[in-house]
Amino acid sequence: MTQVNAADPNGIDPRVFPPTARRGRECGQLKLADLRATELMAEFGSPLYVVDEDAARSRAREVREALQAEAGRIGTEATVYYAGKALLCVEVARWMAEEGLAIDVASGGELAVALAAGVDPSRIGFHGNNKSVAEIERAVGAGVGTIILDSEIEIERVARAASVAGRRQRVRLRVNSGVHASTHDFLATSHEDQKFGQPLSAAAERMRGILAHDSLDFVGLHCHIGSQIFATDGFRESARRLLGVYAELAEIAGRPIPELNLGGGFGIAYTSAQADEAPAIADIARELADIIADSVAEFGIDMPRLAFEPGRSIIGQSGVTLYTVGTTKPVELAGSEAGGDPADLGFAERLYVSVDGGMSDNARPALYGADYQVRLANRASDAAPALVRVVGKHCESGDIVVQRDLLPGDVRPGDTLAVAATGAYCWSLSSNYNYVPRPPIVAVSAGTARLIVRGETEDELLAKSVY
Repeated sequence: MTQVNAADPNGIDPRVFPPTARRGRECGQLKLADLRATELMAEFGSPLYVVDEDAARSRAREVREALQAEAGRIGTEATVYYAGKALLCVEVARWMAEEGLAIDVASGGELAVALAAGVDPSRIGFHGNNKSVAEIERAVGAGVGTIILDSEIEIERVARAASVAGRRQRVRLRVNSGVHASTHDFLATSHEDQKFGQPLSAAAERMRGILAHDSLDFVGLHCHIGSQIFATDGFRESARRLLGVYAELAEIAGRPIPELNLGGGFGIAYTSAQADEAPAIADIARELADIIADSVAEFGIDMPRLAFEPGRSIIGQSGVTLYTVGTTKPVELAGSEAGGDPADLGFAERLYVSVDGGMSDNARPALYGADYQVRLANRASDAAPALVRVVGKHCESGDIVVQRDLLPGDVRPGDTLAVAATGAYCWSLSSNYNYVPRPPIVAVSAGTARLIVRGETEDELLAKSVY
């Protein structure tokens, strides 16, 4: 829940916004990489996704170096994949590859983006619960480093494609450890009753199926317990369960199992209230390394190479979405609404602030009940704070961008709003609901801005209709 801080509704929290975000001394405008938000809007339009390139690159290095250093401390190596589903375009894929990360893709389209970016195919991992035969054949033919097998059917499909291509394809088996991450149900991906992976109890049988094919090279298990996770307790139990079967798998295979992929899911602070909860990546890396070392010692197995797949924790805080205010409307808070929610105490009304985007450019509040932090971007104000709900322009009552925050009470039509930490799963989940065109993505760095994904126009949307 957003922290209500009546003392400073103009504050730019560096734990939520990109590190370069600040207010200009002269005008109080929000600046991103030394560029005024209003200048960016004037050049590229509204709404607008802005990604701080230097922040994204720096965070990618920080995450990779932390995980690899801790892997080295316990006597192994780690490959860090960038989870492309968080935000993937050709330019972002290039950034990640240049910073030493491998790329994790989950569709033929994401694979095409990574290849177009010049990513070394051997450093691509291909996920998905329903890879088509054509997608598998393309991945194998391109030389994709690892394909993650999600079902028994995929074993046969990948083996056939690899045999025809004359390749021995590296594969991991995705399993469900049964550990439930402490997150939204739709973000928890390792419980048994869901679409991804195989039960851990079936790992030995599935591995036998893989080993029966000379065209497949089984390298280990993969498990992803969920997303937006702050505590490492779930990783601890999941790793222990996975490594607990490695001795049995090694005996069947006649060799140690060389790799373990624990996925990603590290959480970030979307609001100032969450900032005190989100752990530092160095702490996460150290705890994960200790968890793995303890489990390896407990089960008396060889230390595997490690792999991780962070996405949100790399790109999330690097992004900001800029909107233009269209209308404002005060709504009286009555009964339990006025006094039952601690965040609403002291306010007799809520100000609904409508912007020119909404659930078509950020579906997470509607999908997961996610909350965000918003700030006035075109000016600062000393007006008394107002309790606001930022909503979109779509024909849905659930079209909410920011559930609850404070803005200066004089927020008005024409103002620019900045919503923080929108780098992950906003553009990726965007849609054309109500025939609203998707916004462009602009990368900013050291006082320069450049378009990295073009926005759509109404004419382009109409062109898709056949008449």
